[in-house]
Amino acid sequence: MNKDKKARIGVQAQAENILEVRNLTKHFPVHQGAFGGVNGHLRAVDGVNFSIGTGETLGLVGESGCGKTTTGRLVLRLLEPTAGSVTFGGVDLLALDAGSLRKMRSDMQIIFQDPYGSLNPRMSVGDMLSEGIRAHRAVPREQVPVRVSELLDLVGLSPDTARRYPHEFSGGQRQRIGVARALSTQPRFIVCDEPVSALDVSVQAQVINLLRDLQTRFDLAYLFISHDLSVVRHISDRVAVMYLGQIVELADSATLFERPLHPYTKALLSAVPVPDPDTKVKRIVLEGDVPSPVHVPDGCYFHTRCPVARPDCSERIPELQALEPEHYVSCYYADQERN
Repeated sequence: MNKDKKARIGVQAQAENILEVRNLTKHFPVHQGAFGGVNGHLRAVDGVNFSIGTGETLGLVGESGCGKTTTGRLVLRLLEPTAGSVTFGGVDLLALDAGSLRKMRSDMQIIFQDPYGSLNPRMSVGDMLSEGIRAHRAVPREQVPVRVSELLDLVGLSPDTARRYPHEFSGGQRQRIGVARALSTQPRFIVCDEPVSALDVSVQAQVINLLRDLQTRFDLAYLFISHDLSVVRHISDRVAVMYLGQIVELADSATLFERPLHPYTKALLSAVPVPDPDTKVKRIVLEGDVPSPVHVPDGCYFHTRCPVARPDCSERIPELQALEPEHYVSCYYADQERN
């Protein structure tokens, strides 16, 4: 990370937070049979707290099904939360009516995971990019074609691309179009929902570098969702680790990868392949499967698989607390295990 950017984020982040998420919760009702009543709730996101500073990237990692994508959609109000608050630029998004929320959409955008399914096959690239520009009146109508050409140039595509259709492009090119579409309304914040997971490794690097360049140029804030820890380490300023709908650890990227404190984070990092064959890494193998989000364990959600669990872990739910400056952990015994 750039030293000047790191210093700015470390010293002024609290004053410059563009996004504040507090106790964000989403419980989906589980119905019994086709016409039955509610028979419980699936806890997709269960009391999540984090903030993102202007120009900062927060990486959100965890196993598939832990609630990462749901969190990103709740932040943008693509899904309605069950509880909690989302404050963007000082505005409580959950208090806005449909008209007011629509006006805020230009400042908040999303890049979807699937570059094949996220683009309308019946629309040309130019029409797709023009749609957002016109809807939010980002530029005067007569300047829309010029703006489309500028967007394509920003993401490394020829202006002639505007006349073509999605099926004419490779996966990496389609994702660049997705990035251009997200930029079309001149946003300040973008949710990147696994934007490179469907791409080849060489193409992943190109898209990641593009996102970093655009962030530097436009001072964008990212919520970068991924299960690929290597990618997250490369792009993120801070990283939040999710397990079963909750954030269990949150820290500066370098700190989290060099000194993880939560047992789950340690297990995740121990599974990352090391390029040097002479480097010996002790693999931490977790026992059992991830519990169902419909029937979560009592106490700490991780205690059924935790290698250092103690009897009282099943009795109390640990809160996310700072064990070190700006290093938050949801574990009663992480402080004792770190040495």
